[in-house]
Amino acid sequence: MSEKIIEFYFEFGSPYGYFAANQIDELGKEFDREVIWKPYMLGTAFAKTGSVPLREVPLKGEYCMYDWERISAYTGTPWAVPDKFPTAVLAPPRAFYWLVDQGRTDLAKTYAKAAYKAYFADKRPVWLAEEAAEVASECGIDKQEFLTAVQDAHVKSRLIEEGQKAIDRGVFGSPYFIVDGERFWGWDRLPMIRDWLQQGKWS
Repeated sequence: MSEKIIEFYFEFGSPYGYFAANQIDELGKEFDREVIWKPYMLGTAFAKTGSVPLREVPLKGEYCMYDWERISAYTGTPWAVPDKFPTAVLAPPRAFYWLVDQGRTDLAKTYAKAAYKAYFADKRPVWLAEEAAEVASECGIDKQEFLTAVQDAHVKSRLIEEGQKAIDRGVFGSPYFIVDGERFWGWDRLPMIRDWLQQGKWS
């Protein structure tokens, strides 16, 4: 793997991860950096940090609901609160690694962006494997193969393993980025990542 990378950790049920997913590849292209997408389940991190989904936190949850609408308007990114949110979105990250392991990384990214949009812009129930498979078919992925893969024990284990690897790297949120060993948590750190890529130092 090239040293010139940006590691992008995210959760498919994360609004801030969704907004980052729509911008991070362009930032990578700007600096000739390969962006390595690494979905994982935030529940793994929450078990370590004692955190809960933002929407469930008093005061903060109300603020975040407004903030997501504001980011949508600010960036021109389609946004709608899903009918079931927060909830575990399992099939998309499992499918992502299934595709990567087949050498179809570009398709995995295409699917990830489509699944994110389906959930956070089109209010489609991608927490259901059948709906996640419909999104996959729209990306050119065989629906039945998808449904079989996301229930495969190896594929399930792969996602769990990636979650543990993320924790071992110190990852605890979504989005979370690692660039040249420097760590950044949050969509609002994208400008800071740009400065780091330009300068490689803070002073």
